[in-house]
Amino acid sequence: MSGLIAVNIAIFIVALVLLARWQRRGASLSKVVLMGLVIGVVLGALLQWLFESDVIAGTIAWVDIVGGGYVQLLKMIIMPLVLVTILSAVTRLHDASSLGKISLGVLAMLMITTAISAMIGIGMTQLFGLSADGLVQGARELERGQAIIERSAQVADLSVPQLLLSFIPANPFQDLAGARATSIISVVIFATFLGLAALGIKRENPAIGDKLLDGIEVVQKWIMRLVRMVIRLTPYGVMALMAKVVSTSNLDDILNLIGFVAASYVGLTLILIMHALFLTGVGIHPLRYFKKVWPVLTFAFTSRSSAATIPLNIEAQVSRIGVPPAIANFAASFGATIGQNGCAGLYPAMLAMMIAPTVGIDPLSIEFLATLVLVVTMASFGIAGVGGGATFAAIIVLSTLDLPIALAGLLISIEPLIDMGRTAINVNGSMTAGTVTSRLLGQHDGAVFAANGDELSEKAS
Repeated sequence: MSGLIAVNIAIFIVALVLLARWQRRGASLSKVVLMGLVIGVVLGALLQWLFESDVIAGTIAWVDIVGGGYVQLLKMIIMPLVLVTILSAVTRLHDASSLGKISLGVLAMLMITTAISAMIGIGMTQLFGLSADGLVQGARELERGQAIIERSAQVADLSVPQLLLSFIPANPFQDLAGARATSIISVVIFATFLGLAALGIKRENPAIGDKLLDGIEVVQKWIMRLVRMVIRLTPYGVMALMAKVVSTSNLDDILNLIGFVAASYVGLTLILIMHALFLTGVGIHPLRYFKKVWPVLTFAFTSRSSAATIPLNIEAQVSRIGVPPAIANFAASFGATIGQNGCAGLYPAMLAMMIAPTVGIDPLSIEFLATLVLVVTMASFGIAGVGGGATFAAIIVLSTLDLPIALAGLLISIEPLIDMGRTAINVNGSMTAGTVTSRLLGQHDGAVFAANGDELSEKAS
Protein backbone atom coordinates (compact mmCIF):
# COMPACT_ATOMS: atom_id res chain seq x y z
CA MET A 1 0.00 0.00 0.00
CA SER A 2 1.42 3.38 -1.02
CA GLY A 3 1.58 6.34 1.33
CA LEU A 4 -1.04 8.28 -0.65
CA ILE A 5 -3.51 5.41 -0.43
CA ALA A 6 -2.89 5.13 3.33
CA VAL A 7 -3.56 8.86 3.76
CA ASN A 8 -6.78 8.62 1.75
CA ILE A 9 -7.99 5.68 3.81
CA ALA A 10 -7.18 7.54 7.03
CA ILE A 11 -9.26 10.53 5.85
CA PHE A 12 -12.13 8.20 4.98
CA ILE A 13 -11.99 6.60 8.44
CA VAL A 14 -12.05 10.03 10.10
CA ALA A 15 -15.15 10.89 8.04
CA LEU A 16 -16.79 7.65 9.21
CA VAL A 17 -16.02 8.44 12.85
CA LEU A 18 -17.41 11.98 12.59
CA LEU A 19 -20.55 10.69 10.93
CA ALA A 20 -20.98 8.06 13.66
CA ARG A 21 -20.60 10.66 16.41
CA TRP A 22 -23.26 12.84 14.83
CA GLN A 23 -25.63 9.88 14.59
CA ARG A 24 -25.04 8.91 18.23
CA ARG A 25 -25.88 12.46 19.32
CA GLY A 26 -29.43 11.92 18.06
CA ALA A 27 -29.38 13.26 14.50
CA SER A 28 -32.17 11.77 12.40
CA LEU A 29 -31.29 9.04 9.96
CA SER A 30 -32.47 11.18 7.04
CA LYS A 31 -30.03 13.96 7.93
CA VAL A 32 -27.14 11.57 8.56
CA VAL A 33 -27.77 9.82 5.23
CA LEU A 34 -27.78 13.19 3.44
CA MET A 35 -24.54 14.20 5.11
CA GLY A 36 -22.99 10.85 4.20
CA LEU A 37 -23.99 11.40 0.58
CA VAL A 38 -22.47 14.92 0.53
CA ILE A 39 -19.23 13.75 2.15
CA GLY A 40 -19.03 10.86 -0.31
CA VAL A 41 -19.42 13.22 -3.28
CA VAL A 42 -16.71 15.53 -1.93
CA LEU A 43 -14.29 12.67 -1.21
CA GLY A 44 -14.90 11.13 -4.63
CA ALA A 45 -14.40 14.45 -6.43
CA LEU A 46 -11.15 15.10 -4.55
CA LEU A 47 -9.87 11.62 -5.39
CA GLN A 48 -10.52 12.13 -9.10
CA TRP A 49 -9.09 15.65 -9.10
CA LEU A 50 -5.92 15.04 -7.07
CA PHE A 51 -4.75 11.51 -7.85
CA GLU A 52 -3.82 9.17 -10.69
CA SER A 53 -5.96 6.16 -11.58
CA ASP A 54 -3.78 3.66 -9.68
CA VAL A 55 -4.11 5.61 -6.42
CA ILE A 56 -7.87 5.99 -6.96
CA ALA A 57 -8.25 2.26 -7.63
CA GLY A 58 -6.19 1.36 -4.56
CA THR A 59 -8.17 3.70 -2.33
CA ILE A 60 -11.58 2.61 -3.62
CA ALA A 61 -10.65 -1.04 -3.07
CA TRP A 62 -10.51 -0.28 0.67
CA VAL A 63 -13.42 2.16 0.70
CA ASP A 64 -15.56 -0.49 -0.98
CA ILE A 65 -15.19 -2.70 2.09
CA VAL A 66 -17.70 -0.33 3.71
CA GLY A 67 -19.89 0.31 0.67
CA GLY A 68 -19.81 -3.19 -0.77
CA GLY A 69 -19.99 -4.68 2.71
CA TYR A 70 -23.18 -2.76 3.46
CA VAL A 71 -24.77 -3.94 0.22
CA GLN A 72 -23.78 -7.51 1.08
CA LEU A 73 -25.39 -7.21 4.51
CA LEU A 74 -28.61 -5.99 2.93
CA LYS A 75 -28.55 -8.88 0.47
CA MET A 76 -27.96 -11.20 3.44
CA ILE A 77 -31.29 -10.24 5.01
CA ILE A 78 -33.41 -10.01 1.83
CA MET A 79 -34.57 -13.62 1.60
CA PRO A 80 -35.14 -14.19 5.36
CA LEU A 81 -37.01 -10.87 5.50
CA VAL A 82 -39.24 -11.64 2.49
CA LEU A 83 -39.96 -15.18 3.70
CA VAL A 84 -40.81 -14.28 7.30
CA THR A 85 -42.71 -11.06 6.65
CA ILE A 86 -44.85 -12.51 3.85
CA LEU A 87 -45.52 -15.58 6.02
CA SER A 88 -46.49 -13.38 8.97
CA ALA A 89 -48.61 -11.09 6.81
CA VAL A 90 -50.58 -13.98 5.30
CA THR A 91 -51.28 -15.56 8.68
CA ARG A 92 -52.73 -12.24 9.86
CA LEU A 93 -55.09 -11.91 6.92
CA HIS A 94 -57.45 -14.73 7.91
CA ASP A 95 -59.02 -14.21 4.47
CA ALA A 96 -57.53 -15.62 1.29
CA SER A 97 -59.58 -13.22 -0.85
CA SER A 98 -57.67 -10.29 0.68
CA LEU A 99 -54.49 -11.79 -0.72
CA GLY A 100 -55.90 -11.66 -4.25
CA LYS A 101 -56.99 -8.04 -3.85
CA ILE A 102 -53.55 -7.03 -2.60
CA SER A 103 -51.69 -8.78 -5.42
CA LEU A 104 -54.02 -7.40 -8.07
CA GLY A 105 -53.83 -3.87 -6.67
CA VAL A 106 -50.04 -3.82 -6.48
CA LEU A 107 -49.50 -5.34 -9.92
CA ALA A 108 -52.07 -3.02 -11.51
CA MET A 109 -50.33 0.04 -10.08
CA LEU A 110 -46.91 -1.18 -11.25
CA MET A 111 -48.21 -1.79 -14.78
CA ILE A 112 -50.07 1.54 -15.03
CA THR A 113 -47.12 3.60 -13.82
CA THR A 114 -44.78 1.75 -16.18
CA ALA A 115 -47.03 2.49 -19.17
CA ILE A 116 -47.10 6.18 -18.23
CA SER A 117 -43.30 6.09 -17.78
CA ALA A 118 -42.96 4.78 -21.33
CA MET A 119 -45.05 7.70 -22.59
CA ILE A 120 -42.81 10.09 -20.68
CA GLY A 121 -39.77 8.47 -22.30
CA ILE A 122 -41.31 9.01 -25.73
CA GLY A 123 -41.92 12.66 -24.93
CA MET A 124 -38.38 13.23 -23.62
CA THR A 125 -36.82 11.78 -26.77
CA GLN A 126 -38.81 14.20 -28.92
CA LEU A 127 -38.36 17.18 -26.62
CA PHE A 128 -34.56 16.83 -26.60
CA GLY A 129 -34.33 15.77 -30.25
CA LEU A 130 -32.43 12.58 -29.41
CA SER A 131 -31.37 10.16 -32.16
CA ALA A 132 -28.93 7.27 -32.50
CA ASP A 133 -27.66 8.65 -35.83
CA GLY A 134 -24.98 10.87 -34.36
CA LEU A 135 -23.58 8.44 -31.80
CA VAL A 136 -20.07 7.17 -32.44
CA GLN A 137 -19.26 3.61 -31.52
CA GLY A 138 -16.02 3.26 -29.60
CA ALA A 139 -14.26 0.06 -28.56
CA ARG A 140 -16.23 -0.34 -25.32
CA GLU A 141 -19.53 0.37 -27.06
CA LEU A 142 -18.83 -2.19 -29.79
CA GLU A 143 -17.87 -4.78 -27.19
CA ARG A 144 -21.03 -4.08 -25.19
CA GLY A 145 -23.15 -4.23 -28.33
CA GLN A 146 -21.76 -7.65 -29.24
CA ALA A 147 -22.33 -8.89 -25.68
CA ILE A 148 -25.95 -7.73 -25.82
CA ILE A 149 -26.47 -9.63 -29.08
CA GLU A 150 -25.07 -12.79 -27.48
CA ARG A 151 -27.13 -12.40 -24.30
CA SER A 152 -30.30 -11.76 -26.26
CA ALA A 153 -30.44 -15.49 -26.91
CA GLN A 154 -31.54 -15.85 -23.28
CA VAL A 155 -34.78 -14.01 -23.96
CA ALA A 156 -35.44 -14.79 -27.63
CA ASP A 157 -37.49 -17.91 -26.95
CA LEU A 158 -38.98 -16.90 -23.62
CA SER A 159 -42.76 -17.36 -23.81
CA VAL A 160 -45.33 -16.08 -21.33
CA PRO A 161 -46.18 -19.63 -20.10
CA GLN A 162 -42.48 -20.31 -19.50
CA LEU A 163 -42.13 -17.04 -17.65
CA LEU A 164 -45.09 -17.79 -15.38
CA LEU A 165 -43.84 -21.34 -14.79
CA SER A 166 -40.45 -19.98 -13.71
CA PHE A 167 -42.13 -18.16 -10.82
CA ILE A 168 -43.28 -21.42 -9.20
CA PRO A 169 -40.65 -22.65 -6.71
CA ALA A 170 -39.53 -26.21 -7.45
CA ASN A 171 -36.79 -26.01 -4.82
CA PRO A 172 -37.48 -23.32 -2.18
CA PHE A 173 -34.05 -23.79 -0.62
CA GLN A 174 -32.46 -22.97 -3.96
CA ASP A 175 -34.61 -19.85 -4.23
CA LEU A 176 -33.80 -18.81 -0.67
CA ALA A 177 -30.17 -18.85 -1.83
CA GLY A 178 -31.10 -16.52 -4.69
CA ALA A 179 -29.96 -18.99 -7.32
CA ARG A 180 -32.47 -17.90 -10.00
CA ALA A 181 -33.54 -14.62 -11.55
CA THR A 182 -37.06 -15.23 -10.25
CA SER A 183 -35.99 -16.27 -6.75
CA ILE A 184 -37.61 -13.32 -4.94
CA ILE A 185 -41.02 -13.92 -6.51
CA SER A 186 -40.66 -17.66 -5.89
CA VAL A 187 -39.92 -17.04 -2.20
CA VAL A 188 -43.02 -14.81 -2.01
CA ILE A 189 -45.10 -17.65 -3.46
CA PHE A 190 -43.52 -20.23 -1.13
CA ALA A 191 -44.12 -18.01 1.92
CA THR A 192 -47.72 -17.44 0.84
CA PHE A 193 -48.37 -21.19 0.67
CA LEU A 194 -46.72 -21.67 4.07
CA GLY A 195 -48.97 -18.96 5.51
CA LEU A 196 -52.11 -20.50 4.02
CA ALA A 197 -51.05 -23.89 5.44
CA ALA A 198 -50.61 -22.30 8.87
CA LEU A 199 -54.13 -20.86 8.66
CA GLY A 200 -55.40 -24.32 7.74
CA ILE A 201 -53.77 -25.80 10.84
CA LYS A 202 -55.33 -23.11 13.01
CA ARG A 203 -58.79 -23.97 11.69
CA GLU A 204 -58.26 -27.70 12.24
CA ASN A 205 -56.51 -27.49 15.60
CA PRO A 206 -56.74 -24.02 17.20
CA ALA A 207 -54.37 -24.88 20.06
CA ILE A 208 -51.52 -26.00 17.82
CA GLY A 209 -52.36 -23.24 15.33
CA ASP A 210 -52.00 -20.55 17.99
CA LYS A 211 -48.58 -21.91 18.99
CA LEU A 212 -47.48 -21.92 15.34
CA LEU A 213 -48.65 -18.33 14.78
CA ASP A 214 -46.94 -17.21 17.99
CA GLY A 215 -43.73 -18.83 16.78
CA ILE A 216 -44.00 -17.04 13.44
CA GLU A 217 -44.46 -13.73 15.27
CA VAL A 218 -41.36 -14.36 17.40
CA VAL A 219 -39.25 -15.15 14.34
CA GLN A 220 -40.54 -12.04 12.58
CA LYS A 221 -39.55 -9.82 15.52
CA TRP A 222 -36.12 -11.50 15.50
CA ILE A 223 -35.61 -10.82 11.79
CA MET A 224 -36.89 -7.24 12.07
CA ARG A 225 -34.40 -6.58 14.85
CA LEU A 226 -31.65 -7.76 12.51
CA VAL A 227 -33.03 -5.51 9.76
CA ARG A 228 -32.95 -2.47 12.03
CA MET A 229 -29.35 -3.19 13.00
CA VAL A 230 -28.30 -3.24 9.35
CA ILE A 231 -30.37 -0.19 8.40
CA ARG A 232 -28.54 1.95 10.96
CA LEU A 233 -25.42 1.44 8.84
CA THR A 234 -27.04 3.18 5.86
CA PRO A 235 -25.18 6.55 6.15
CA TYR A 236 -21.77 4.86 6.05
CA GLY A 237 -22.69 2.62 3.14
CA VAL A 238 -24.08 5.59 1.19
CA MET A 239 -20.93 7.64 1.83
CA ALA A 240 -18.65 4.86 0.60
CA LEU A 241 -20.78 4.06 -2.44
CA MET A 242 -21.02 7.72 -3.46
CA ALA A 243 -17.26 8.19 -3.12
CA LYS A 244 -16.76 5.21 -5.44
CA VAL A 245 -19.29 6.42 -8.03
CA VAL A 246 -17.90 9.96 -8.23
CA SER A 247 -14.22 9.00 -8.22
CA THR A 248 -14.62 6.44 -11.01
CA SER A 249 -16.94 8.45 -13.31
CA ASN A 250 -15.54 9.50 -16.69
CA LEU A 251 -16.36 13.18 -17.18
CA ASP A 252 -15.53 13.15 -20.91
CA ASP A 253 -17.97 10.32 -21.59
CA ILE A 254 -20.67 12.11 -19.64
CA LEU A 255 -20.15 15.35 -21.58
CA ASN A 256 -20.29 13.50 -24.92
CA LEU A 257 -23.76 12.17 -24.15
CA ILE A 258 -24.99 14.93 -21.86
CA GLY A 259 -28.19 15.30 -23.91
CA PHE A 260 -29.31 11.76 -23.12
CA VAL A 261 -28.34 12.20 -19.46
CA ALA A 262 -30.37 15.42 -19.22
CA ALA A 263 -33.37 13.91 -21.02
CA SER A 264 -33.24 10.85 -18.76
CA TYR A 265 -33.21 12.85 -15.55
CA VAL A 266 -35.94 15.21 -16.72
CA GLY A 267 -37.99 12.11 -17.55
CA LEU A 268 -37.24 10.54 -14.17
CA THR A 269 -38.31 13.77 -12.48
CA LEU A 270 -41.60 13.70 -14.36
CA ILE A 271 -42.14 10.09 -13.27
CA LEU A 272 -41.57 11.24 -9.68
CA ILE A 273 -44.20 13.94 -10.21
CA MET A 274 -46.51 11.28 -11.64
CA HIS A 275 -46.03 9.22 -8.46
CA ALA A 276 -46.83 12.35 -6.41
CA LEU A 277 -50.06 12.85 -8.36
CA PHE A 278 -51.16 9.27 -7.69
CA LEU A 279 -50.39 9.76 -3.99
CA THR A 280 -52.29 13.05 -3.92
CA GLY A 281 -55.21 11.39 -5.65
CA VAL A 282 -55.64 8.95 -2.75
CA GLY A 283 -55.17 11.58 -0.05
CA ILE A 284 -51.45 11.21 0.73
CA HIS A 285 -49.48 14.46 1.13
CA PRO A 286 -46.57 14.02 -1.33
CA LEU A 287 -44.05 16.26 0.47
CA ARG A 288 -44.52 14.42 3.77
CA TYR A 289 -44.28 11.12 1.89
CA PHE A 290 -40.99 12.02 0.17
CA LYS A 291 -39.50 13.28 3.41
CA LYS A 292 -40.23 9.94 5.02
CA VAL A 293 -38.83 7.80 2.18
CA TRP A 294 -35.75 9.96 1.49
CA PRO A 295 -33.21 7.57 3.11
CA VAL A 296 -34.58 4.69 1.03
CA LEU A 297 -34.31 6.63 -2.23
CA THR A 298 -30.82 7.81 -1.30
CA PHE A 299 -29.60 4.27 -0.82
CA ALA A 300 -31.29 3.09 -4.02
CA PHE A 301 -29.59 5.94 -5.89
CA THR A 302 -26.11 5.10 -4.64
CA SER A 303 -26.36 1.30 -4.63
CA ARG A 304 -28.13 0.94 -8.02
CA SER A 305 -29.86 -2.16 -6.66
CA SER A 306 -33.64 -2.44 -6.27
CA ALA A 307 -33.26 -5.87 -4.67
CA ALA A 308 -30.76 -4.69 -2.07
CA THR A 309 -33.16 -1.87 -1.15
CA ILE A 310 -36.02 -4.26 -0.29
CA PRO A 311 -35.37 -4.27 3.50
CA LEU A 312 -35.34 -0.46 3.68
CA ASN A 313 -38.33 -0.33 1.33
CA ILE A 314 -40.47 -2.56 3.55
CA GLU A 315 -39.36 -0.88 6.77
CA ALA A 316 -40.21 2.58 5.42
CA GLN A 317 -43.63 1.54 4.12
CA VAL A 318 -44.65 -0.13 7.38
CA SER A 319 -42.99 2.08 10.01
CA ARG A 320 -43.21 5.49 8.35
CA ILE A 321 -45.92 5.44 5.69
CA GLY A 322 -48.45 3.25 7.51
CA VAL A 323 -48.76 0.52 4.87
CA PRO A 324 -49.80 -2.89 6.29
CA PRO A 325 -47.00 -5.51 6.23
CA ALA A 326 -48.79 -7.72 3.71
CA ILE A 327 -49.13 -4.94 1.14
CA ALA A 328 -45.67 -3.51 1.85
CA ASN A 329 -43.99 -6.87 1.32
CA PHE A 330 -45.83 -7.63 -1.90
CA ALA A 331 -45.12 -4.15 -3.26
CA ALA A 332 -41.42 -4.23 -2.38
CA SER A 333 -40.89 -7.80 -3.60
CA PHE A 334 -42.80 -7.46 -6.87
CA GLY A 335 -41.50 -3.94 -7.46
CA ALA A 336 -37.91 -5.19 -7.38
CA THR A 337 -38.49 -7.37 -10.44
CA ILE A 338 -41.74 -6.29 -12.12
CA GLY A 339 -42.95 -2.97 -13.49
CA GLN A 340 -39.78 -0.98 -12.89
CA ASN A 341 -40.70 2.53 -14.00
CA GLY A 342 -37.14 3.68 -14.70
CA CYS A 343 -35.31 0.61 -15.99
CA ALA A 344 -38.21 -1.10 -17.77
CA GLY A 345 -40.42 1.89 -18.57
CA LEU A 346 -38.50 5.07 -19.41
CA TYR A 347 -35.20 3.65 -20.69
CA PRO A 348 -36.39 1.10 -23.30
CA ALA A 349 -38.93 3.59 -24.67
CA MET A 350 -36.28 6.27 -25.13
CA LEU A 351 -33.91 3.80 -26.75
CA ALA A 352 -36.55 2.54 -29.18
CA MET A 353 -37.52 6.08 -30.16
CA MET A 354 -33.87 6.94 -30.83
CA ILE A 355 -33.15 3.83 -32.88
CA ALA A 356 -36.37 3.64 -34.94
CA PRO A 357 -35.46 6.45 -37.40
CA THR A 358 -32.12 4.78 -38.19
CA VAL A 359 -33.94 1.82 -39.76
CA GLY A 360 -36.56 3.84 -41.62
CA ILE A 361 -39.40 3.67 -39.06
CA ASP A 362 -41.47 6.76 -38.31
CA PRO A 363 -41.32 6.93 -34.50
CA LEU A 364 -44.31 9.29 -34.36
CA SER A 365 -46.73 7.02 -36.17
CA ILE A 366 -49.72 6.06 -34.04
CA GLU A 367 -49.16 2.37 -34.79
CA PHE A 368 -45.53 2.45 -33.64
CA LEU A 369 -46.27 4.50 -30.51
CA ALA A 370 -49.16 2.29 -29.42
CA THR A 371 -47.11 -0.86 -30.02
CA LEU A 372 -44.13 0.59 -28.17
CA VAL A 373 -46.13 1.46 -25.03
CA LEU A 374 -47.78 -1.98 -25.01
CA VAL A 375 -44.51 -3.84 -25.54
CA VAL A 376 -42.69 -1.80 -22.87
CA THR A 377 -45.46 -2.47 -20.35
CA MET A 378 -45.44 -6.21 -21.02
CA ALA A 379 -41.63 -6.36 -21.09
CA SER A 380 -41.52 -4.75 -17.65
CA PHE A 381 -43.22 -7.90 -16.41
CA GLY A 382 -41.01 -10.19 -18.47
CA ILE A 383 -37.64 -8.98 -17.17
CA ALA A 384 -38.35 -10.76 -13.89
CA GLY A 385 -37.86 -14.05 -15.73
CA VAL A 386 -34.41 -13.29 -17.07
CA GLY A 387 -32.81 -10.71 -14.81
CA GLY A 388 -30.47 -7.95 -15.99
CA GLY A 389 -32.65 -4.91 -15.39
CA ALA A 390 -32.59 -2.17 -18.00
CA THR A 391 -30.39 -4.08 -20.45
CA PHE A 392 -32.74 -7.05 -20.70
CA ALA A 393 -35.78 -4.80 -20.80
CA ALA A 394 -34.17 -3.01 -23.76
CA ILE A 395 -33.36 -6.35 -25.43
CA ILE A 396 -36.96 -7.54 -25.16
CA VAL A 397 -38.44 -4.27 -26.42
CA LEU A 398 -35.98 -3.78 -29.30
CA SER A 399 -36.15 -7.39 -30.46
CA THR A 400 -39.96 -7.42 -30.29
CA LEU A 401 -40.09 -4.26 -32.40
CA ASP A 402 -37.49 -5.72 -34.79
CA LEU A 403 -34.96 -2.98 -34.03
CA PRO A 404 -31.16 -3.55 -33.94
CA ILE A 405 -30.39 -4.50 -30.35
CA ALA A 406 -26.62 -3.97 -30.69
CA LEU A 407 -27.22 -0.22 -30.57
CA ALA A 408 -28.19 -0.58 -26.92
CA GLY A 409 -24.45 -0.82 -26.22
CA LEU A 410 -23.90 2.76 -27.38
CA LEU A 411 -24.85 4.21 -24.02
CA ILE A 412 -22.52 2.12 -21.87
CA SER A 413 -20.34 5.14 -21.06
CA ILE A 414 -23.10 6.86 -19.10
CA GLU A 415 -25.00 3.77 -17.95
CA PRO A 416 -23.90 3.96 -14.27
CA LEU A 417 -24.81 7.64 -14.00
CA ILE A 418 -28.32 7.18 -15.38
CA ASP A 419 -28.85 3.86 -13.61
CA MET A 420 -28.60 5.57 -10.21
CA GLY A 421 -31.63 7.72 -10.95
CA ARG A 422 -33.51 4.85 -12.61
CA THR A 423 -33.08 2.63 -9.55
CA ALA A 424 -34.35 5.32 -7.18
CA ILE A 425 -37.43 5.74 -9.39
CA ASN A 426 -37.95 1.95 -9.54
CA VAL A 427 -37.95 1.77 -5.74
CA ASN A 428 -40.22 4.78 -5.34
CA GLY A 429 -42.60 3.21 -7.86
CA SER A 430 -42.90 0.11 -5.69
CA MET A 431 -43.47 2.18 -2.53
CA THR A 432 -46.06 4.28 -4.36
CA ALA A 433 -47.82 1.09 -5.49
CA GLY A 434 -47.93 -0.17 -1.91
CA THR A 435 -49.14 3.16 -0.51
CA VAL A 436 -51.85 3.69 -3.14
CA THR A 437 -53.05 0.07 -2.84
CA SER A 438 -53.31 0.33 0.95
CA ARG A 439 -55.37 3.51 0.63
CA LEU A 440 -57.70 2.05 -2.00
CA LEU A 441 -58.28 -1.07 0.12
CA GLY A 442 -58.91 1.04 3.23
CA GLN A 443 -56.01 -0.52 5.15
CA HIS A 444 -53.67 2.48 5.45
CA ASP A 445 -52.68 3.59 8.97
CA GLY A 446 -53.02 7.37 8.83
CA ALA A 447 -51.66 7.81 12.37
CA VAL A 448 -48.30 6.30 11.39
CA PHE A 449 -48.06 8.53 8.33
CA ALA A 450 -49.02 11.61 10.35
CA ALA A 451 -46.33 10.96 12.98
CA ASN A 452 -43.44 13.42 12.88
CA GLY A 453 -40.67 10.89 13.50
CA ASP A 454 -38.39 10.57 10.49
CA GLU A 455 -36.27 7.67 11.56
CA LEU A 456 -36.54 4.43 9.65
CA SER A 457 -35.98 2.64 12.90
CA GLU A 458 -36.12 4.87 15.94
CA LYS A 459 -35.96 2.06 18.46
CA ALA A 460 -32.88 0.41 16.94
CA SER A 461 -29.67 0.74 18.81
